[in-house]
Amino acid sequence: MLLSTFDWIIIGSFFVISFLIGLYASRKSGKSFEEYFLAGGNMPWWLLGISMVATTFAADTPNLVADIVRKGGVSGNWVWWAFLLTGMLTVFVYAKLWKRSGVLTDLEFYELRYSGKPAAFLRGFRALYLGIIFNCMVMAVVILAGIKIGGILLGATPLQVVLVAGSITVIYTMLGGLRGVILTDFFQFGMAMFGGIAAAVYLLNIPEVGGFSTMLQHPNLSGKLHLLPDFSDTNTLIPLFIIPLAVQWWSTWYPGAEPGGGGYIAQRMLSAKSEKDATGATLLFNIAHYALRPWPWILVALASLIVFPDLESIKGSFPNLNESIINDDLAYPAMLSLLPTGLLGLVIASLIAAFMSTISTHLNWGSSYVAHDFYKRFVKPDATDKQLVGLGRISTVLLMVFASIIALGLESALEGFNIILQIGAGTGLIYILRWFWWRINAYTEIAGMAISFLVAVFLEKIYPTLGHVPVLEGWHKLLLGVAITTIGWLLVTFLTKPTKKETLENFYLKVQPDKAGWKPIADELAKKGKVVSKMSTLAAGVAAMFVATILVYSLLFGVGYLIYGNWMNTMFAGFSAAITGYLLFKLWPKLQMD
Repeated sequence: MLLSTFDWIIIGSFFVISFLIGLYASRKSGKSFEEYFLAGGNMPWWLLGISMVATTFAADTPNLVADIVRKGGVSGNWVWWAFLLTGMLTVFVYAKLWKRSGVLTDLEFYELRYSGKPAAFLRGFRALYLGIIFNCMVMAVVILAGIKIGGILLGATPLQVVLVAGSITVIYTMLGGLRGVILTDFFQFGMAMFGGIAAAVYLLNIPEVGGFSTMLQHPNLSGKLHLLPDFSDTNTLIPLFIIPLAVQWWSTWYPGAEPGGGGYIAQRMLSAKSEKDATGATLLFNIAHYALRPWPWILVALASLIVFPDLESIKGSFPNLNESIINDDLAYPAMLSLLPTGLLGLVIASLIAAFMSTISTHLNWGSSYVAHDFYKRFVKPDATDKQLVGLGRISTVLLMVFASIIALGLESALEGFNIILQIGAGTGLIYILRWFWWRINAYTEIAGMAISFLVAVFLEKIYPTLGHVPVLEGWHKLLLGVAITTIGWLLVTFLTKPTKKETLENFYLKVQPDKAGWKPIADELAKKGKVVSKMSTLAAGVAAMFVATILVYSLLFGVGYLIYGNWMNTMFAGFSAAITGYLLFKLWPKLQMD
């Protein structure tokens, strides 16, 4: 595809602005480890919330949504909409606990919560496993999307995509640290959302689609528009709705939706200036992430079923693409190829923004693990802040290189999504309970991590080769992974010694979790005249979680029904949002945040 000079000016201007923001932030970023990796721990809620949304708005996200909608309809998105429960639990229960912990990374938490060599091993291993291996896997999915988008819209080779977009991202991430990432996220998210909405409005009105009303009546969209799956069809109801809402949200670890918080979400909460800001940031993130942002992508995905009804039509329109990457997730960039001059450049810049915001966060987050939780903890304990920042910048480059190599072996965003879900199956409950049950220990987490990985390898790679065995659907594998992993780590928990009492007492006094699961420790401290200074807010937090979940789903449905022109359901969803919004307002004072 040939872009006009105007398109290239828009794209070039975007790169220049992103670079200048990183250069501006570099004035402070190198002063200390906390400044480089936590932006000084003094960031406001609204900027952090937008940064979280920008990070999860990756270049692969519209492709993933297009893949889901084309295969399973709009209701297929429940496979990730269900993670809202996880997000709201983080908002109202875990955000303030993370902020109270005072750790610099979420992996430092391990030696605050557990004791001895097992805790040290867990921290060091997770630093390399999450910071390098798993992190590069996640980035590879994003880079794959960038390669596909670049191939369709720019005619660029994979190497060209990585060298241009990747190098600019690496440079401003190295220069500005987390502060630079957060500031560029704000700019990039605004551009990404504007581009996504503008593209949806234009593409719904091209002659092939014929306008929104005509699109809704098209036979290719039959059965694809429902926001809820067909409750009489258990073949779709179970995997798309029941399993995600009943099991997946609490049992599976997934970046950006970690049960109990963690990863770059924890990094943002730890960089907040107060408990209230940490809570407000995660609340803003979840509202925008689930209720508002998906609709432009969904609408383009629905339109693509008319313009590109099958994979053959995509292949025929882009004969130069490698057949190995042709999948339904290509429908989104394929639709964008129909945009006119000017708007095309803007949308390409918006997708580059989505790509860069996600990659920059993962680079900074992963390098914080390498520098703080591995190098400083195990290699050079006396490392200076300057040395740690320098190592973080070097690891930023290496992480980008490794992720790019992995990207060449993947075929679709949905494939990467399913692999990541399966590897984390069964570990989520550990991350929820470790804050509220004193008996969880380091061996619990080690067992959960090892068992879930081995089960995932067996189910994904070994089981299909056995022959004469029943075919397992994705949700079968998820349930098996959750069941085997959960049984395994529970057995290990009760067969191993608890964490040292002194460590448990210090953790309880500092973080002040609910007393119910810490009664033996709380009673022991009471005998010593030590009690926590804050009343438990767990009940109010859980209540707020469910109320806020209904609020966001009401907003999600309300926006959808408004777009569909279903006024009765729009009013009902609006009424539900108003009631739950009022209830949340009444619950807010009981959450006791500084």
